[in-house]
Amino acid sequence: MQKRYFLSALMVGLLSAYASNALAQEKFKIGLILPMTGPFASTGKQIEAAARLYMAQNGDTVGGKKVELIVKDDTSAPDVTKRIAQELVVNEKVNVLAGFGLTPLALATAPIATQSKTPMVVMAAATSSITQASPYVVRTSFTLPQAAVAMADWVPNNGIKKVVTLVSDYGPGIDAEKFFKDRLLFNGGQVLETLRVPLRNPDFAPFLQKVRDLKPDALFVFVPSGAGAALMKQFAERGMDKAGIKLIGTGDITDDDILNGMGDVANGVVTSHHYSASHNSPLNKKFVAAFEKANAGLRPNFMAVGGYDGMRVIYEAARATKGGSGDALLTAMKGQLFESPRGPMFIDAQTRDVVHNIYIRRVEKVGGQLYNQEFDTLKDVKDPGKSK
Repeated sequence: MQKRYFLSALMVGLLSAYASNALAQEKFKIGLILPMTGPFASTGKQIEAAARLYMAQNGDTVGGKKVELIVKDDTSAPDVTKRIAQELVVNEKVNVLAGFGLTPLALATAPIATQSKTPMVVMAAATSSITQASPYVVRTSFTLPQAAVAMADWVPNNGIKKVVTLVSDYGPGIDAEKFFKDRLLFNGGQVLETLRVPLRNPDFAPFLQKVRDLKPDALFVFVPSGAGAALMKQFAERGMDKAGIKLIGTGDITDDDILNGMGDVANGVVTSHHYSASHNSPLNKKFVAAFEKANAGLRPNFMAVGGYDGMRVIYEAARATKGGSGDALLTAMKGQLFESPRGPMFIDAQTRDVVHNIYIRRVEKVGGQLYNQEFDTLKDVKDPGKSK
């Protein structure tokens, strides 16, 4: 009797373990690692909101499997990002790692993606070299060289000859400085000075005073998403706009998420970027309306579109591989071509990097609100930072 009971209990245990294992296999897990607290929390908030919107619109089942989105806060600390990525790969057995709000966070995770053969979808970080850090990285955000070169081509034809550059002192900022400067010099312009500001707790005041003393035609700026408001405030306080110094840069400085709070000093600022909430396409109008409705009126920014398109790339690859993982899933991500809220884009099969339009935009007041209004388009821009 005891023996029969023991065997019966054993069978129940085995069946339960099998059922649990089968259930795990029936899930398609996405590990979304984002800065949800700290100075770059707005990036995490935008990307998570976009990912959840995509799932709400496209269902939580793909390739015959239930999609599980596991969101983790890395506080924008690379060692935390790396530890979370290891836990997601080893314990959760995620099919995809995604998110990565800053370059150091993506670079910290790249070796884990390589070792575990886990596709890693970079939705925010924008240093050119990230896709070269692991053959498993796919990017749906943008690269700073794409935006910087576009601005350096626009500048000389619009009355700007002498420029000072001011960038945050880390990968994307150094990319922005180098590619803007090289292209502007090639186009016959002058770079009077290159200034770099600490990434964390930046004080722009002494740098802006130096710019004012140099009296350039324009100041070219890159700061990460969310930091533009502080820069714009100090730019105005020093009366630099009234001194005839134009403010130009990549679109991070006039981030849609915080643009309205910048006030009139932002009016007329020209930037180059791959996305604006006012991009005039039916798909984008639907995206913005749905995003605002789902998030208490929050306007989506370029981080949101990186997250939204990243989910699209993941879903389509999961569909093609019936919820697969590893090399098969990665292969299905390469070469995807589709219409995004930003416009047409594709994932270059060789570089695994995004190719899309870059728009020249001017901040204007529309219906009482500030928007980045696109007025020129450079089509199908590849990353100039990749070795040919």
